[in-house]
Amino acid sequence: MLFKISFSNIRKSLKDYAVYFFTLVVGVAVFYVFNAIETQTAFLNVSEDHREFIKFLVQAISAVSVFVAVVLGLLIVYASRFLMKRRNKEFALYMMLGMSKWKISALLLCETVMIGIGSLFVGLLIGVGLSQVMSAVVANLFEADMTSFKFTISGSAIAKTIIYFGIMYAVVIIRSGIVIGKCRLITLMQSGRRSEKITMKNPWLCVIVFLISAAVLGYAYYMVGWNQMDLGPKKILAAIIMGAVSTFFIFWSVAGMLLRVIMSVKGLYHRGLNSFTFRQISSKVNTTVASMTVICLMLFVTICTLSSAFVIRNNMNEQVEEFFPVDFYGEMEKQDNDDQPMYTDIEKNYSDQGLSIEDDLGEYHNFHIYTDPGFTVLGYIGDKTDKLTDEYGSIGQMDDYRLEMIRLSDYNALMKLYGGKALELNDDEYAICATFSGFVSIYEMLLEDNPVINVFGNELVPHSQKTIYSYVRPSMQPINGGVFIVPDGAVEESGAGVNIVVGNYSANDKKELAEAEKTARENWEKAQKNIVGDSQSSGTRIYMDTKIEAANSAVDLGALVTFLGLYIGFVFLVSCGAILALKELSESSDSASRYTMLRKLGVEENEITRSVFAQSAIFFTLPLLLACLHSYFGMRLAKFMLSMLVSGGIFKSMLFTAGVVVLIYGGYFLLTFIGSRAIVREQK
Repeated sequence: MLFKISFSNIRKSLKDYAVYFFTLVVGVAVFYVFNAIETQTAFLNVSEDHREFIKFLVQAISAVSVFVAVVLGLLIVYASRFLMKRRNKEFALYMMLGMSKWKISALLLCETVMIGIGSLFVGLLIGVGLSQVMSAVVANLFEADMTSFKFTISGSAIAKTIIYFGIMYAVVIIRSGIVIGKCRLITLMQSGRRSEKITMKNPWLCVIVFLISAAVLGYAYYMVGWNQMDLGPKKILAAIIMGAVSTFFIFWSVAGMLLRVIMSVKGLYHRGLNSFTFRQISSKVNTTVASMTVICLMLFVTICTLSSAFVIRNNMNEQVEEFFPVDFYGEMEKQDNDDQPMYTDIEKNYSDQGLSIEDDLGEYHNFHIYTDPGFTVLGYIGDKTDKLTDEYGSIGQMDDYRLEMIRLSDYNALMKLYGGKALELNDDEYAICATFSGFVSIYEMLLEDNPVINVFGNELVPHSQKTIYSYVRPSMQPINGGVFIVPDGAVEESGAGVNIVVGNYSANDKKELAEAEKTARENWEKAQKNIVGDSQSSGTRIYMDTKIEAANSAVDLGALVTFLGLYIGFVFLVSCGAILALKELSESSDSASRYTMLRKLGVEENEITRSVFAQSAIFFTLPLLLACLHSYFGMRLAKFMLSMLVSGGIFKSMLFTAGVVVLIYGGYFLLTFIGSRAIVREQK
């Protein structure tokens, strides 16, 4: 009997359960897809290096899944509150007919189990299908061979999904039983007559709070948007706290000012159903300040997370080609030690072990980086030290940091290998090459004054007031903080410190390239074996990298941020949309009798529909607008921080993120409007 009633209730209340069921299905599908990655990739022909990273990725996703489960669990509990509130009169009727509270609880248990099983089945079905698409995405990311791929279902992902969501449903069942146990018949019967009271806050207090909050928020924007060089962990945390608190008080003050402001505009307020519509909106915002704040901050995190993930993913592979144009890069540096000369020689190390670099590299260039003890950062900045220290606090800590130099002939030889443009200098000129955006802007500001430098007793003037966008050391990121290019005769060999070798293998295909890479790595280790084991005591730093390793690292990093960004972003978007949708549907349910009164007063149905649409649109738009404003300044900080990692723009990534937000968040808005309109028309 209970099963029959439960099934009948679900069938009659499909419109009430639509958002709830849709949220559960999306949550189950997303949870399964990301937790099934390990099984999907097991059938792909992925290189050993990538396979090790995939294991790490799976562990990271498993850790994030705990957080995701908590978020979804809270969302499901919140959604169940709406459904309970929506059915108060129904529960009152059951109690009047003599049904005991434990039987009502048993009825809810049956309904929850049926909805849970249904959502799990549909969600897993969709998830299994989407996971096959995810396999193609993984194969594309890791350049895997899909010839051995086959349709798979992850038993472990299904088990994990059932366990996690089973726990969530159990919490909902327990909570529902407690709520029913505490219910009183009179409270249930009068629930439809009670509505949230509009508290008219003092308008002047609201204005003052709004202005203070806007000022604090503006200062936080300045900190993260224009003062990034002086930002440390404590200041970033302070900016986050200021932003979050200001967001709460902005919604609090707007809730108090909104109706007052609209009421002061008589022509707008008294037009059509605007007086009714804006009172409804004011009531909703006034009673959901905390919810609006949380949703706004979640949307902000979602937009920044997705945009940053797409920026990294879209630029990493391209950057390897741009900033690591050779196959091999090795570097050795003698640390400052009075007992040993600073000069190092990689070719001599090879020769001492009976090896030759020419055997590994078809073309290469061996060169040194030079430093002069008297040519330092603060010495070059000169009288602008105080100004730059005020803007970039870390500049003042580089008092004895030596600036690096490279001979013009070595630079031009590198440009020939890298495919760059050769440079011509007079004997009394110097130039600066850099790729890190923060330092590029500083150098160009300093070059406006045509500063003269003195290196090894030679005075040199700037070749140009512009920094050359190039690099000396290959890397997959634009991290060249500045190297001075000087005439060959301006340096002394006593200043030679870092020794670098860059070059290309003699290989014609992928297989030969892999063999050449293996041989070059083995010979590098052999050539340095006399100091590798004792590098700290000998004061020598040794580093080696290859284009293949850089490309693999770029793929791995891109995959990590893409998967985790999408995982967290989707869950946050679903949560924001669902919370707003359920709150709006609940308000529409409480206000259904008001719409009946409007009809009795002669209001046309299309005007009521427009009012419902306006309320839903404004309710969904308010947190999104402030979140977009937060995101603009947040992405300025993200762009600065990512400038050490990627060099591309963020416009395309922001457009893609906007598309994802519109699809999911906009989908919830559409469902909410349709549901609210259906609720309003019930008592027609």
